[in-house]
Amino acid sequence: MSVPLFPFSAIVGQPQLKNALLLCAVDTTLGGVLIRGDKGTAKSTAARALTAVLPPVERIAGCAFNCLPGQPAEHCAVCQSDAKAISANVPFVTLPLGATEDRVLGTLDLQRALKGEKNAFQPGLLAAAHRGILYIDEVNLLPDHLVDVLLDVAAMGVNSVQREGLSVSHPARFTLIGTMNLEEGDLRPQLLDRFGLMVEVVAPRDKTLRADVVRRRLAYEADPLAYAAQWNDEQEALRTRIAAAQALLPQVVLSDALLDLISHLCCEFEVASLRADIVMHKTARAFAALDGRAQVTPDDVRAAAELVLPHRRRRKPFEQPGLDQDKLDDLMQQVAPPSEPQDSNGEDQSDSSSDRNDQSDGGDSQQVFAAANVGDARQLKVDTPVNNVSTLAGRRSDAADATRGRMIRAVPDSNPASLAVGATLRSAVLRSAAEGVEEGAVLQLQTSDLHAKVKAGKNANLILFVVDASGSMAAQRRMEAVKGAVLALLTDVYQRRDQVAVIGFRGDKASLLLAPTRSVDLAEQGLRELPTGGRTPLPHALQLALQTLEQSAGVAPPLLVLLSDGKGNVALENGGDPWRETLALAEQLAARGTPALVLDTETGYVRLGRAAQLAQALGAECMTLEELTADNLALTIRARMTQ
Repeated sequence: MSVPLFPFSAIVGQPQLKNALLLCAVDTTLGGVLIRGDKGTAKSTAARALTAVLPPVERIAGCAFNCLPGQPAEHCAVCQSDAKAISANVPFVTLPLGATEDRVLGTLDLQRALKGEKNAFQPGLLAAAHRGILYIDEVNLLPDHLVDVLLDVAAMGVNSVQREGLSVSHPARFTLIGTMNLEEGDLRPQLLDRFGLMVEVVAPRDKTLRADVVRRRLAYEADPLAYAAQWNDEQEALRTRIAAAQALLPQVVLSDALLDLISHLCCEFEVASLRADIVMHKTARAFAALDGRAQVTPDDVRAAAELVLPHRRRRKPFEQPGLDQDKLDDLMQQVAPPSEPQDSNGEDQSDSSSDRNDQSDGGDSQQVFAAANVGDARQLKVDTPVNNVSTLAGRRSDAADATRGRMIRAVPDSNPASLAVGATLRSAVLRSAAEGVEEGAVLQLQTSDLHAKVKAGKNANLILFVVDASGSMAAQRRMEAVKGAVLALLTDVYQRRDQVAVIGFRGDKASLLLAPTRSVDLAEQGLRELPTGGRTPLPHALQLALQTLEQSAGVAPPLLVLLSDGKGNVALENGGDPWRETLALAEQLAARGTPALVLDTETGYVRLGRAAQLAQALGAECMTLEELTADNLALTIRARMTQ
């Protein structure tokens, strides 16, 4: 007997998350939901638990395409037969991050092809997810080649496979549910916009709620069957509520005045995509249906805005998604008449949203300088001579001609460097069948049958920032220029999805402010809050940089970016010479082949030139603050990473 899922009704708190999932159940055309937030906040649990409260669907028994009775897929032999219609659970399909395109799209059924059957298609995950849920955990880590596949299919609602002699199309309409942890980076904007709704989840801060979460989870783990049985009544009531909302939805009316309000909100929050207006319209109607009403109210529109607009509004790099609740309130008061709040509004989420916008200034007795503007970050257009880097926004593209990495597809190649055995055999089978070769004959390979593996190799880099935060950086407000330069570079890193790490040094020690991560938002926050003051422990910083790079060896090609005037005055050992120690550590970094760039922060008429000497020991290029602009800094660093 299979272990029952954790009951959806038993999830503590998270009203906005549960509402978003229920809305997608009521109206499957919303486009799914993206769930972002901390680890251990019931993101995956809620997504999986949803299936247990969904009303069953009608399908043909044994159909791999989940065909609706009376609407068979063109190539579905089962549906063309006399198979009976059955009631079944809504499909829930998990898309693994390492899946190949063949596994997702479908491929040639070799066994049937050997028997001479034409268009012998083996359905993939998209066929299995039709009329159901396609779930992607850590969706922000999904390889770009699979993102492209999903974008194409989501736009058309049809999966078309044209490869290896196949020409097959079948419906592929599914509810996309993705979960992600912000520490691992963000999504490509194209995929982000495909999610109809987005929810930010945070762990409960109330001790009573946290204790309740723990009690329920432990009770479930102790006896899943007994615990699930305790929630049968609530689960059935929720299933009935969803079915009633689905039946009511076609009758729900949204007035022209509220449609004008929707468009007004989209314009005021600078949302470019018209998809937002459409999804808000659908979401507001789904809210009303879920509440058992046939008339949409302004509160439904407001609640819909909180789910539809945050991930679509125009944002600056590093600015977190979210809506200005005060602005939303003002707009609602200006345009819409006041109405009573509804339970489905998820109002408790607004407090957490505003809390996320309250950034600490890192206040202590030291000074904290803002970042100076070193140029318009939007002007960064850097040509990077690496393998087929995608020009689309998002994570650095997997190189389509990489010699190492996972296989993503196969292509015809008469002289393959890496033979794709499966694709080669399938091609030979199709050719033999077309030529009328007798069944059971030895399969003969020809040059035209050969296929090569196309592999995905990561091009991302690890950029380690080592930032001097000593007292000398406060002179002439040099820290402003340094922060401005690094933030300009982080804009470029944000677009390319490199990993970043930050070391700060001042006083008598160096600290790893941010371990290697793809979340440049965290790097930006740490840098903005970095205080200035004290002595310059430069040897400590280089020693920590060496340790960090050694621990991260093999993860991504590194680049060291040092921002300092080079005037180290704190030795590693009592009585030691800080400058000699600095040069010795620099030579160790150079010996391990670490590309580096030194940004000389020294200013004034009299300069010691220590940063330039340090750059020479590192085998690095040295730039001065006067030379820093967003463009030339990014260009220089890109050049260092591709040498």
